[in-house]
Amino acid sequence: MAGFHVCQDGHVVNAVPPLDINGTGFTSDRFKLGLYSHASFLLQIGANNGASVITVEECDDASGSHSTAIAFKYAKEETGSGDTLSALADATSTGISTHASEDDIMYLIEIDASELSDGYPYVCVKGSDPSASVLVSGVAILSGARYAGEITPTAIT
Repeated sequence: MAGFHVCQDGHVVNAVPPLDINGTGFTSDRFKLGLYSHASFLLQIGANNGASVITVEECDDASGSHSTAIAFKYAKEETGSGDTLSALADATSTGISTHASEDDIMYLIEIDASELSDGYPYVCVKGSDPSASVLVSGVAILSGARYAGEITPTAIT
């Protein structure tokens, strides 16, 4: 076998089904990195009429009752319908601003479980209200499962 088969060697979380975040922003499903070593979160923006601030939070449980914004690494493709991501960059806990008007762009957020605080195994990605129509979706691809098998363990308990 050559390469990485996501359905066998990883786990996919449909963390932000497609939606318009005007007036609400978004909070992804909280997914648990307790059974995985890494998450690659792909945020796609379709129709884009305003900027949003993207942050990552670590949480102590699936409800997010205790959460804290954390620093993360990210790459971006802000050329409409492009497929060449920038080099990884560091974001602080205050997050990053998305492009305010380019359609069909994406951001890749990289999160290592080893960088989470003790007792905070859950993660979510948030986007602020852009006060304009912005269509987004997000998928988390988890890798480095502790208990690999034909079916990887759930991460959204």
